[in-house]
Amino acid sequence: MFSPQSSVSEGHPDKVCDRISDAVLDALLTEEPTARVACETFATSGMVVIGGEVGLSSQERLRDYMGRIGQIARDCIQDIGYEQEKFHWNTCHVLNFLHEQSAHIAQGVDRDGAGDQGIMFGYAVKETPELMPAPIQYSHAILRRLAEARKTGAAPSLRPDAKSQLSVRYEDGKPVEVTSIVLSTQHESEDQSADDIRAIVEPYIREVLPAEWVTDKTEWWVNPTGTFVIGGPDGDARPDRTQDHR
Repeated sequence: MFSPQSSVSEGHPDKVCDRISDAVLDALLTEEPTARVACETFATSGMVVIGGEVGLSSQERLRDYMGRIGQIARDCIQDIGYEQEKFHWNTCHVLNFLHEQSAHIAQGVDRDGAGDQGIMFGYAVKETPELMPAPIQYSHAILRRLAEARKTGAAPSLRPDAKSQLSVRYEDGKPVEVTSIVLSTQHESEDQSADDIRAIVEPYIREVLPAEWVTDKTEWWVNPTGTFVIGGPDGDARPDRTQDHR
């Protein structure tokens, strides 16, 4: 049996939006543990738009807090590492359209708790210490390791946007081999070839994966579409509804 799973890095547009919405929620809950937040973030070239609704204990507290939202977004973008010409933490426009929570939604929450419904499901497996399926867990681990190498300066030509995918072969229900590795990562220069990028990332990928899983038969696909210099929200605008805490 084969199982492919993919992951995206912290610099992928979806994750940038997730990160900002998460940070807004965390900051509001720190300010007021009973805060109600429905936050959506949209990112594109040179711009971040934040919208949704917020319920705090008073209008005054809401007004006071709204002035901090722009800095929260910039702090997230800076920590991710975006300093490219058309998406830079210090120069991008941050538009904040968060507003007071709808009174009609608030009345359902005030009376009996959350007034709408959701279904969530999942499962745990014994393939990894994290109890996650091996293909997705190691896809995540590869991108975390590359982000660490980029931020520490060990791999300075890598950039924040990246995706990874592993195809894993199972025997008797257990992962035994990686049949293919796909890694697309944003990089510094158009002069860098796919082979150049593989030379940078392969040691980190091998460091993360169990050594016996990578064999002579493992297929490597590093930046298979070619040059990947323009990335992040500058290359792919994304909206993402990520936090609903009402």
